[in-house]
Amino acid sequence: MNIITRIKQSSRELILFASAAMILGMALSMMNATFNNFLNERFALSGFERSFLEFPRELPGFLVVFVSAALWFLGSRRLGVFSILLASIGAFLIGFASPAYWVMVMWLFIYSMGDHLFMPIASTIGMELAREGQDGRRLGQLNAIRNAAAIGGSFLVFVGFRYFGFTFEITFAIAAAFFLLAAFLLYQMTPAKVAERRSYLQLHREYKLYYALNVLSGARKQLFITFAPWVLVQVFEQPTQIMATLFTIGGVIGILFQPLLGWAIDKFGERFVLSAEAVILVVVCIGYGFARFVFPPDVAFLVVCVAFLVDQMIFSVGMARATYMKKIAKQPDDIQPALTAAVTIDHIFSISAALVGGVIWSTFGFQYVFLMGAGLAIINFFTALQVRVPQARANDLQST
Repeated sequence: MNIITRIKQSSRELILFASAAMILGMALSMMNATFNNFLNERFALSGFERSFLEFPRELPGFLVVFVSAALWFLGSRRLGVFSILLASIGAFLIGFASPAYWVMVMWLFIYSMGDHLFMPIASTIGMELAREGQDGRRLGQLNAIRNAAAIGGSFLVFVGFRYFGFTFEITFAIAAAFFLLAAFLLYQMTPAKVAERRSYLQLHREYKLYYALNVLSGARKQLFITFAPWVLVQVFEQPTQIMATLFTIGGVIGILFQPLLGWAIDKFGERFVLSAEAVILVVVCIGYGFARFVFPPDVAFLVVCVAFLVDQMIFSVGMARATYMKKIAKQPDDIQPALTAAVTIDHIFSISAALVGGVIWSTFGFQYVFLMGAGLAIINFFTALQVRVPQARANDLQST
């Protein structure tokens, strides 16, 4: 009854965006649960080839600031619609028009461009729909909705492959349809006002710590996106059903964890949350890289699964960087351009980390990739300790 009352009291804009987030969560979870196995079975990639694929996959993240600058006239919400449509087209073509590896790479670029364009927009719109001082809570709630939807998407993949003879083509087609529906819902929202051209390409000295946090985030995220699933798929030889199951379990945990994380950001501040993430990530990296050499095979597999689930949870700490940016912004119009610029900065280093990680994997072994990740987490810890919110702004938030 309480949930129904909350829905009735919510604005039309929030209901539309939350619905779009839910459908988008299903689509993304289907792609994430399937893509690594699709690559492994269709193209039989080596560890280095898999990591090299992150260049065309992450290149759109580098280009997003330039594309957003060129499409500034659309405003955040219409740009969001455009980005989701790109993701839908790319997902469909990956499934139905990938006779060769390099053809698939082109479609992956389109899909990834849509995905990366939407990243800063999701945070921008989410914070626009939050009450003053509750940005973290609102982003946590929206992430929880996406996680709940991810359960449905991952469960659909699991059941489909296990019982109903799903193929990769069917999975990508369903995901593409979900992307279309999410774009339609977002299109129903009131367009954002576009007063003047925004300076997407300009970096501000005042936000240098925020940019530094995204440098480290870019290198760190490849551990979860690329190398963590690849450990499970290649080192532990796990099938699509297992990956879908892990994403499903992570989604269930996230329903409770995401709002709690948002509350923690508002209650304890970004410095505490970002520092805690770094400490946890050190332990996770050790689990990924060395469980196989310390424990029996079955136990090692369980340790890596736990590390994967914890990693999936703390991956959402990125919203703490978004709320930090909002708190230090000199003016509201700085927020989305700064978030978009951060995506580009993030991806310069994520692409580099993917290529370096692939060389390390092939030359020395997968465990050294995660040793590198632990080192990055330690650097991230000391960087996060420098986070400060202007005192006047902090007092304003506490008084609301």
